[in-house]
Amino acid sequence: MQSGPFGALRSDLPASVVVFLVATPLCLGIALASGAPLFSGIIAGIIGGIVVGMASGSPLGVSGPAAGLAVIVLNAIATLGSWETFLLSVVVAGVLQLALGYARAGVIGYYFPSSVIKGMLTGIGLTIILKQLPHAVGYDADPEGNLSFAQAGGENTVSALGHMLNAIQPGALVVALVALTILVVWDQPFVKRMKASLWIQGPLVAVGLGIVLNEVFRAMAPSLAIEASHLVQIPVADGLAGFASLFTMPDFSQITNGAVYTTAVTLAVVASLETLLCVEATDKLDPLKRVTPTDRELKAQGLGNIVSGLIGGLPITQVIVRSSANIQSGGRTKLSAILHGVLLLVAVVSIPTLLNRIPLSVLAAILLTVGYKLAKPALFLSMYRLGPYQFVPFIITVAGILATDLLVGISLGMAAAVFALLLTNYNNPFFLDQDPGANVRLVLSEDVSFLNRAAIMRTLAAIKPGTSVVIDATRSMHIDLDVFEILKDFEQRAARTGIDVTIHGLSELRRRNDAMYRVQDVIARAAEPAAATSPAVA
Repeated sequence: MQSGPFGALRSDLPASVVVFLVATPLCLGIALASGAPLFSGIIAGIIGGIVVGMASGSPLGVSGPAAGLAVIVLNAIATLGSWETFLLSVVVAGVLQLALGYARAGVIGYYFPSSVIKGMLTGIGLTIILKQLPHAVGYDADPEGNLSFAQAGGENTVSALGHMLNAIQPGALVVALVALTILVVWDQPFVKRMKASLWIQGPLVAVGLGIVLNEVFRAMAPSLAIEASHLVQIPVADGLAGFASLFTMPDFSQITNGAVYTTAVTLAVVASLETLLCVEATDKLDPLKRVTPTDRELKAQGLGNIVSGLIGGLPITQVIVRSSANIQSGGRTKLSAILHGVLLLVAVVSIPTLLNRIPLSVLAAILLTVGYKLAKPALFLSMYRLGPYQFVPFIITVAGILATDLLVGISLGMAAAVFALLLTNYNNPFFLDQDPGANVRLVLSEDVSFLNRAAIMRTLAAIKPGTSVVIDATRSMHIDLDVFEILKDFEQRAARTGIDVTIHGLSELRRRNDAMYRVQDVIARAAEPAAATSPAVA
């Protein structure tokens, strides 16, 4: 066990470096895809690391700009008319998230089934692989960080894989292959046993070698040199005044603009949902199986969005790509998330020129390994062995994320999970035991709903006269009024047809429903006079 946040420095510092390297191009790519200033993505990454990291109770979650919000941001900026007005919406969204946290809305995150969460992780892993393969060979039609199937210019994930074959940069491919080799070797047991590997992570070695290789290509083999468009491109400020000019204040004169609040509500709801999903997924990946306080997480995200909006940053959520990179790199506490934000701040202030020499292909190699670990083939087999009620929602979530985007894929998976639940409930409303001596025992389930009405009606209708029937409801916690009516009608019918009926455990449930029965009787009696006085139909 670690003695405290700073006692985990040996694990968290190397992990924070890896997360910093992964987060930098993602912050820039998401800003580009959002139609926002490039530096706004960096601001969101810094705030997500430092502010949200300090306020959050998540031990391993890393926050920053989210790909799932890119389309919303792009449309909102166009609708609101200016970047400054959009920033006001981000601030208001943060206030709404704070309110959601205090209203204990974080409990929503616990209602997502495990099959959907595992499908989300696998779907994101496969998406990362498919999206990073073009970057690994030097084809950059799609910005870093975009996880949607549809891309700009009418292209999509599949078509990009075809087009990349005609746009391979040999230098980028060489760097990616070298980086992948280092990452695979660094993950082997014999390397992990070396003390140096605890502090020097494979991704850091890969990035350093990638920079060196590209500089060698420039000097000795210009045909292999990687084009500038396939390198990290952080805005370089001219002095302190130039750096300060990269920050933007919201336009508070638009505080009465109704569209600001419409956008804010959309951002707050979607960002909160993505955060809660990521929290659930991150907790599942946590080797120590800790549980994140979700209400506190919503408050932390709200605080982060308020600060980000006030200084010109994109909206923030907890992000699974960065969080999983943190876990896979050995992060143990939230110190790694905080340090990644500090590193991002220090780097963009002091060494932006050096960062702009990092090839995107080496970062693609790092993300390819992250994607593979999220979507290992063994996971598909293990989910299949759990049966169709687990596997079908899982595979639908995966397919939905690959074919559309994160939120749509999760929605499809949730719909499949709910359908599986309803089907299970429909197929198992009771246990039927019938012996040759014309004795029937019907044991009702804990929860018997209107969905079970047809199955119960068919079973009771098939019981022959002279049979002795025991209906056991002692295990039932809830029985719908529809089912009560079926049992009540069966009792009356049984008395006329010679069926001996004994019902156990239903009296208490009946008392709970007496009020509903009385209402029905009142309605029925009220309708009788009207029927009696209505004129006959000729």
